[in-house]
Amino acid sequence: MSSPLFLGFDLSTQQLKAIVIAEDASIVHESAVHFDRDLPAYGTTNGAIKGPDEGEVTSPVRMWLEAIDLVMQRVKSAGVDLGAIAGISGAGQQHGSVYWSEEAEETLVAMDPKRSLADPGHLAPRAFAFPNAPIWQDSSTTKDCRDLEAAIGGPQALADLTGSRAYERFTGPQIARIRRLKPAAYRASARISLVSSFIPSLFLGYIAPIEVSDASGMNLMNVLTCKWDDALLQACGGSELRAKLGPEPVLGGTVLGHISRWWVERWGFSPECIIAPFTGDNSATVVALSSPGDALLSLGTSTTLLLSIPPAATPPARFTTSHLLSHPTTLDAQIAMLCYKNGALAREQIRDRCAGADWAQFNTLVEQSPPGNSGFMGFYFCLPEIIPPGVEGEFIFQCKDNNEEPVLLLGVQPDATQHARAILESQFLSIKSRIAAILPAHSPPLQRLIVTGGSSANQTVRQLAADVFGMRVYIAESKEAAGTGGAVLAKFAWWKAQVGGPNGSFEEMMVETGEVERMRLVATPKGRMSEVYEGLVDNYRRCEERVVQLCQA
Repeated sequence: MSSPLFLGFDLSTQQLKAIVIAEDASIVHESAVHFDRDLPAYGTTNGAIKGPDEGEVTSPVRMWLEAIDLVMQRVKSAGVDLGAIAGISGAGQQHGSVYWSEEAEETLVAMDPKRSLADPGHLAPRAFAFPNAPIWQDSSTTKDCRDLEAAIGGPQALADLTGSRAYERFTGPQIARIRRLKPAAYRASARISLVSSFIPSLFLGYIAPIEVSDASGMNLMNVLTCKWDDALLQACGGSELRAKLGPEPVLGGTVLGHISRWWVERWGFSPECIIAPFTGDNSATVVALSSPGDALLSLGTSTTLLLSIPPAATPPARFTTSHLLSHPTTLDAQIAMLCYKNGALAREQIRDRCAGADWAQFNTLVEQSPPGNSGFMGFYFCLPEIIPPGVEGEFIFQCKDNNEEPVLLLGVQPDATQHARAILESQFLSIKSRIAAILPAHSPPLQRLIVTGGSSANQTVRQLAADVFGMRVYIAESKEAAGTGGAVLAKFAWWKAQVGGPNGSFEEMMVETGEVERMRLVATPKGRMSEVYEGLVDNYRRCEERVVQLCQA
C-alpha cells in the first residue's frame, strides 16, 4: 500500500494552485493555472472583471470550474498517484462569495463523470444564481457598510462582535448590496458559499458548510462564539439569510465527508479520500508557517501582520483598525491581523528617490544611520492608508525625547540615510505599537517572527525587523504557503480520523507524523537594540496622532 498523500488547493485572485504533500509535509508536486494566461476566453485582467457598476469587481465562476479541470489534468499528467490522495483541503481568497441556485444540490449529486466540471450545461449556468462571484477587490458596498454599522451600534460595536468593523470587501455587506439592488436574484439564491466552501462542495457532491476562520471575514459571525449572529444576519440578508448560509461554521481539520463518485470515476481518486473544510488564504498561511506564539509578517505589495494567539481566559481586544479571526484548527484560539496598504510601494519610492532604485545602495544608507535615526521619524503614505485610516502624504518629525512634543519639519529635510532608515522604522513601529494592545493581558512573549514576501529576501530589512520587534527572524523555505497550509489541513483531518481522535491537537499531529519544519533563522536582535525601539513607541504614537489630525484638517 502506498504512503498517503494530501492535496491542497489555493484559489487566489489570479491563479489556482494545487500542492501535493507527503505525510511529513514535504512537497511532492505543484501545479498552477494562471487565469489570464491559461483561460483568456473569460476576459479577466489579473483574474477579475471590473464593473459594470462603480467599484464592482467579480470573477466568473465557470472560469474557476475550468481551472480546476485544467489543474487536475496537470497533476495527473505529472504522474501523481491520485488513488493515494487520502485527504483534500485548501484555501480560497477571503470574502468572495458564490450564489447557488435552487437546482444546485441536485445538479451536484447528478454530475456526469463523462463531462468536465466546466462543460457548458453541466454545472454552469444551472447550479448558480449569479454567473460571477463578487471578490475581495470589490468596493461597491460603502452604503451597506455604514448601514450595517448603524444597525449594530457603530464601528467599534461591530468590531467587538465580529472582529472587524464593516469593510466594503466583507461578505455581509456584499450580500446586503445584492439583496438591495437585485432582490429577485437574491431570492433565487438557495445557498451562499464563500470561495473556500465553494470548492469542497464540488468534491463532496453537496454544498459544504462555511469554515470558522474564513467566516470571520464576513461581518456575520460572532468571532468569540463562532456562531452566526441573528442581528447581523437580519441586517444584511433578512430572516432568510440563515438558511442561505447553511449550518453553523465548522472548525478546520474536521471530516466533512468522502469524495463524490464523479471524482472517483473520472480521476481515479479512492472512494475513501476525505474532504476537510477549506479556509481563507491568510488563515491557511498561518497553518503552513506558524504556531501559536509566532508572528507572521508579510512584506509584499501590502504589509500584513498575522499573530497566532493561543486560547486565553481573556479574549484579545478588538479594534476598528485591525481584524480578529477565529483560528482554523484550535477552538478558542484567534488570529489577529493588521493590514497596511503602503508596503512595498512606499519602500520602493524612498529607494528610488534616495538610492537610485538600487537596493544595495539603499541598504548601505540604512546602515549609515544609527538605530532611532537621530530622532528623525518619517511617515510615507503614497496611497490612502488603512492603518491609521485615510491618511495620505509625507510627514517628517524631529523627536527629542519622550517628554517633549515631536516637531513637524516643514522646511528642513533629513538626508538620504535618514529617509532610508525612517521608512523601515516607521512601518515596523506602527506594528509594534499595536501588538501589545491586541494581545490578551499576561500573554507570554512572542517567540518568532516569520517574514515572507518580496522584502523578506533583504538582509538589512530582516535585521531591522529583529531589532525593532526584539524577536528572532525566520524565513520559510516554501513560497506556496496557502496551498501548503490547505494540504496540511487535509492531513490534520485525516490524522484525527485515523489516530488522534476528535480532541487531537494540531501540535500533537506535527510531532507524531514527523513533520519537518522548514524554517531558516536569518536574524537575531543585536545587543540592546530592542530597548532603543521600545523607548521610541510613545514618540511614534504621538507623531502618528499628529499625522491623523493634519489629514483630518
